[in-house]
Amino acid sequence: MKRDYTIEVSADNNFSILNRIINVLNRRRVRIKKLVAHEDENDFRRGGATMLLHTTPDMIEKVKLQLEKLIEVDSAVYYEGSEVYSENSLKNSKQVA
Repeated sequence: MKRDYTIEVSADNNFSILNRIINVLNRRRVRIKKLVAHEDENDFRRGGATMLLHTTPDMIEKVKLQLEKLIEVDSAVYYEGSEVYSENSLKNSKQVA
């Protein structure tokens, strides 16, 4: 049964990394409900993305492993539900303001 998952990706801040992350999700037919990408405030060469995805438990594990295989990605962590996404998107929007 499909559920909502929040996934946090930490990666190098290259111009093509977001496209490569989206391609992994598109190939696996994972629905992206929300997406927030950000640059690390201390190092412009680092960044990350927090995404709210709608998929199955088996597929979220496969997506995590595929994302971690990307050269630029340091880590990918997922949580069940949308509460973590809400907390992180608020935190990141306060850093930008």
